[in-house]
This record gives sequence, structure tokens and C-alpha cells, in this order.
Amino acid sequence: MLNNGVFADNFKYPFLLKTCSGPCSLQLVQMVHTQMIKLGFFGDIFVPNSLIDSYCKCGVIGVSSARKLFVFMEDRDIVSWNSLIRGLVKGGNLKDARQLFDEMPEKDAVSWNIMLDGYVKAKDMDVAFQLFEKMPERNVVSWSTMVSGYTKVGDLDMARLLFDKMPVKNLVSWTIIISGYAGNGFTKEAISLYNEMESLGLKFDDGTIISILAACAESGLLTLGKRVRSSIVATGFRCSVTVNNALIDMFSYAWRWSDSTQAFLKDEKSGFRPDKFTFIGILCACTHMGYVDKGLDYFYSMERDYDIVPQIEHYGCLVDLLGRGGRLKEALEVVQNMPMEPNAVIWGTLLGACRLHYSVEIAQEVLKHLVKVDPTEAGNFSMLSNIYAAAGENRKFLNVI
Repeated sequence: MLNNGVFADNFKYPFLLKTCSGPCSLQLVQMVHTQMIKLGFFGDIFVPNSLIDSYCKCGVIGVSSARKLFVFMEDRDIVSWNSLIRGLVKGGNLKDARQLFDEMPEKDAVSWNIMLDGYVKAKDMDVAFQLFEKMPERNVVSWSTMVSGYTKVGDLDMARLLFDKMPVKNLVSWTIIISGYAGNGFTKEAISLYNEMESLGLKFDDGTIISILAACAESGLLTLGKRVRSSIVATGFRCSVTVNNALIDMFSYAWRWSDSTQAFLKDEKSGFRPDKFTFIGILCACTHMGYVDKGLDYFYSMERDYDIVPQIEHYGCLVDLLGRGGRLKEALEVVQNMPMEPNAVIWGTLLGACRLHYSVEIAQEVLKHLVKVDPTEAGNFSMLSNIYAAAGENRKFLNVI
């Protein structure tokens, strides 16, 4: 843009900065910063505030630059303070963030919630609660943040106490408490709350469904997962591919092959084409249930029927599928003929399958490659030793090493 003689103004530069995030964008933010100084745009506080926000999205070095800019700013408003505190909190520097927070000439709800979220993410619920009690006013974000924090540290009693006291609850609040109970394995409470949420007429969205299903998958709470699926069917909710993937993941964790395939077929019938994550879920389900041939059919249908080129994760699933199914030679052929270089995880998966089926010959071949890919992992030799021991060939192992 600059090479063509086109210069932005104090309105356009901040919008340009919004596209900058991540450590890789630091140099670009610095270039924009330099241009803003040259062109004298710092009279408008919107400009330095945009820079602070952008710097804070560029990692530790970026936050350091934001602090320097903040110090040299002649005028600061509440956005300036909040942006820097958010950057410090995101970087895990709660001590400096709290110091800055305490120095603020005035605070708004955003200021309090940023600090509260920092303590909750750090799982320091004692300090979080102290701050929560000091808040001059609490909104639904404040309450939901605390409920989320207590569910994540496993204190469901405190989470429920705060949830019940909430003056206003929204879909996010209900999702947090239901997912909290589900993730900690409390079936009765999770289903009761889910039913209560539905009775209030709250319309669930993708985020709600995915969060609850993820919690069900993590804890193996299939009952609630099936209840959610029943609601989806009953309301005619149009599932996105992401929601169907979450359903497949949950049933895969629970080794429910028929439910996984139903979710997969629903994905197709509803007009949504499965994506790469869908196939990871369905391949995992095949592996858990020992359906090797069906898994192979799904793997080869990816590119043939859906134009999805298998990635290394899919090949990892395929190797695991074949390996657990005892088809070790086929698994080795897959690894040797992969279009990308197999990594230590792939080779390690195959070595684990060799141990499962006492295949000394293939284990030796696998170890040769593992040593090249990950020479520092002594556990690989230990596993090979166990394979030889299980096969009654300890002397051969001594010759290998």
C-alpha cells in the first residue's frame, strides 16, 4: 500500500491493526506504529488504544511493547487500561495485571471481569471470590465466570449456589452449569438442569450442544448425550457438521458404533457433507469396536466420495485400526506408503500394536525407524524388550541392542 503511494488516515490504521494477531504479526504492528508516529496520528486516542490492543495480541514481546506505549501516552482512557490489563492477564502475568488494575483511576464492568477471568483461568478461586465480592455491580458475565471457575475445580456445590443466586441467567450460564455437572459425572443433576432449561423455552445453539456433548464424552455420561440428541431430533434442529462431529466423538468415546454411524448418516441426509474431523471420529469408533473392514471402507471413501484428502491424523487412525485388529503387515504397508513422512506417533502406534499381538519381526523393523525419528525416547527399547519377553525371545533382544 505504501509502495504505491497510498497512505491511510487515523481512521483506517486502527481497522488495519484489527487484522493483526499472533507473534507473526508483531513486525507489521511495529511498522504501522512507526507510520502513525511519522504522520502525527497520536492526537486521536483511538489510535494508540488500537496499537496497545494489537501489541497485546502478539505474544510476550508484544505485551512488553504495549506497556512501553502505555507509559508514554499523555492521555489514557478506560479502554487503554483495559486493553493492557487484558494483555497481561492473557499472558499469565496476573501480578502486574492486578497492580495496574488497582492503579486504575476508574473501573467499569469490563475491567472487573477481565481481572476476574484471569484468576478463574489460573484456578485461584479464593482470590477470584474475594474480587467478586468487591465488585460494585455484577453482570451475567461476572456470575457465569465464577460458576465456570468452580465447575472446573470440581466444586459443584459452590457453582450451583452461585448459579441459583444469579439474578439473570442466559443460555451461556445454563450451558456452563450443565456441562460442569456432566463433565464431573453427575448424571441426575445434569439431566435435571437440562430439562429445566428446556422447560424455560431457551433455544439451544451449536455452542450449547457442542459444550454439553464434549463434557459427556469426557466423563462417559452417555445418558445426557442421548437426551440432547433426542432434543435435536424432536425440535428439528438443523445440525452443523461441527455438531454432528461432536455427536460422533461422544458415541465413539462410549464405543457406540450404531449411534456413531447414525450421526454420520444424518450428517449426509441433512445436506451437510462430513469434514476431516467427522472421519477422525468415525475411524476411532471403528477402532474401538474392532470393525476393521468398515473402517477401511470409510477411510477410502474420504477422497473417493467426499474429496477429502486424508491427513496424517487419518493415517494414524488407520494404522491404529489395522494394528489393533491384528493386521500388522497391512499396517506396516500403510506407514511405508504414506504420502507424508510418518512421525514418531505413527511408528509408536504400530509398535504398541506389535506388543499387543507379540509380533517381534515387525517390532524390530518399526524400532529402526523410531530410533531415527525420535532417538531420545528410551521407552521404545523398553517396549521392544517387553515384546521379546512376551514372545519368549529375550536372547534375541540382547543381540538387537
